[in-house]
Amino acid sequence: MNDAAPTVMVRQRAARALARADASRLAAHWAAWPDPPTVEYLRGPEAGLVMVQGRIGGSGDRFNVGEATVTRATAVLRGGCLTCEQVGTSYVLGSDTEHAGLAAIFDALVADPATSPRALAEVVEPLEREHEHDDARACAEARATQVNFLTVARENTAGMEDDDQ
Repeated sequence: MNDAAPTVMVRQRAARALARADASRLAAHWAAWPDPPTVEYLRGPEAGLVMVQGRIGGSGDRFNVGEATVTRATAVLRGGCLTCEQVGTSYVLGSDTEHAGLAAIFDALVADPATSPRALAEVVEPLEREHEHDDARACAEARATQVNFLTVARENTAGMEDDDQ
């Protein structure tokens, strides 16, 4: 194996960012990619259902929560800016076949030692920053609506004691 090849953790990180990304953002990055390789889909993109499972208490017995739509794609990239033929795979929540296809393309670009640094710096890292920003905003919005029920209970109890006297 080539020492310059990305680690499994780097590929997992990229897959997470690509799956959460907006399809239009990925399309814009792909349109701007210089010397793009040829793309052939080995599988899909195709949508299907998966069973979502949960665990009681996070670590207890499993139970079925329900089904979720997932779209998967596997693409092989040849030529262009690549050092050799690369295969990329993606699984995306929802039924957006374009999103799954583009995510598989960028997964293959991350897998190639020649294009990995650029794909990570120009695509994956900006997407991760956007996701962190979106997550922080969602947490701040949720925190703004947080209610301290102990305080509410004390306030209601104090009001009821005053009514009794």
